[in-house]
Amino acid sequence: MATTPALKGPSRWLTALLATTSCLLPGAQATVYKLGTKAEIKESAAALAYDLMLHYKGNMSGEIPGILPGPPTEHKGDYYWWEGGAMMGTYVDYWFLTGDESYNKVVTEGLIHQVGPNEDYMPPNHTASLGNDDQGFWGMSAMLAAENKFPNPPEGQPQWLALAQAVFHTQAAPERHDNTCNGGLRWQVPPTNAGYNYKNTIANGCFFDLGARLAAYTFNQTYADWADKTFQWLWDVGYIDNKDWRVYDGGHVEHNCTDVNKAQFSYNAALLLHGSAFMYNYTNGSEIWKTRVDKLWEGIHRDFFENDIAFEIPCEGRKGACTADMLSFKGYVHRWLSVVTKVAPHTREKILPVLRTSAEAAVKQCTGGDTGRRCGFYWSDGVFVDPAVDKTSGAGEQMNVLAAVSSLLIDDAPPPANNITGLSKPNYDAGSRSRGPSEPLAPITNGDRAGAAILTILILGSAVSAWGWMSFGD
Repeated sequence: MATTPALKGPSRWLTALLATTSCLLPGAQATVYKLGTKAEIKESAAALAYDLMLHYKGNMSGEIPGILPGPPTEHKGDYYWWEGGAMMGTYVDYWFLTGDESYNKVVTEGLIHQVGPNEDYMPPNHTASLGNDDQGFWGMSAMLAAENKFPNPPEGQPQWLALAQAVFHTQAAPERHDNTCNGGLRWQVPPTNAGYNYKNTIANGCFFDLGARLAAYTFNQTYADWADKTFQWLWDVGYIDNKDWRVYDGGHVEHNCTDVNKAQFSYNAALLLHGSAFMYNYTNGSEIWKTRVDKLWEGIHRDFFENDIAFEIPCEGRKGACTADMLSFKGYVHRWLSVVTKVAPHTREKILPVLRTSAEAAVKQCTGGDTGRRCGFYWSDGVFVDPAVDKTSGAGEQMNVLAAVSSLLIDDAPPPANNITGLSKPNYDAGSRSRGPSEPLAPITNGDRAGAAILTILILGSAVSAWGWMSFGD
């Protein structure tokens, strides 16, 4: 029997909202979402979270926990495997920022169900089509659960931090790296997959971001070394423009990655900024990482926030040109940028006003559907676009607005947790069952712990897939 999303938190308000908006005529152009006070933000986020969960079938009998309907290649729905992991992460942040526990059980079930037999987010149903970015998104959601102190899984189940480590360790294994293009991860993992000959920013960006965050959480320098090496590779290969800090998509190994595909996607740039902010924090504000943080933000603000409103430049100018993947990018950008302000606090005054303007534009167009509150994709237009004209009112679009609204509460949130302040415990041998025999990362020493304690005190005291055609060379 199908289940429905539980109502907790501001349930009386939400029940009233659901009843009221269900009476609105389709096409009514008056948004029900208010962002004036923290209470209104939480109330709006609760309704958005409820509506997003309506796209999810994994909590219904006979369905698979953790995934959205799909994949498109099998005509089962619009969504690939990775976006389910991204959705779980969105709800981890929703709980963290609002305190609403309504979906925690669903999220835990989804994140655990997809770990696979080796507990590294390589489940058999998806291993044959696995991309490094796909696995990376699930790993980043597990990492987020550790950082946000999301309730631990039941005893005997893999724990959040260990899952993030398992993903990173499998991606750091020698078999994932080769000498083509002087290094870097390939987009796809199986050599038979279309796209195996493509080394792209998002695959390496996920690896970089996980390394930076694992370094910040565990205080283990090995993770930081990998993160530093990966960012430098992205710079050296030309995926980050050395003049204006535009972030490009990738290149093919048969061209030594010199045929740089200059398509720009907001999540590529935002993910590199997110990881760079963690490295800035980890290195106690080093000048090189401050420069990277500041320059990447300048590029993102210039290219992806038209009049301070999130705008996906490669496809938003042409209605119907965005893929289902692209239709979810704005939410990740809002979530990651909000966290940047916590780990690189000097960015707060620049970033938060932009996120506020963008979120206000986002909710203004959430006036569609029979309820009169369904969200679309084109925030700058200020009006909901009829899906009969342009199919842009699905899970990704709803997830975008939920992320934008929830992220407005970031000022009241604590900084990401670490080994001292957190709940999730490390496993330095995580991922070994998939990667084979190799030298595990060493646990941190007592000296590391002492230094980490000082750093923590200072911190607390101071406050995927890309377009299919990209996989083919000429």
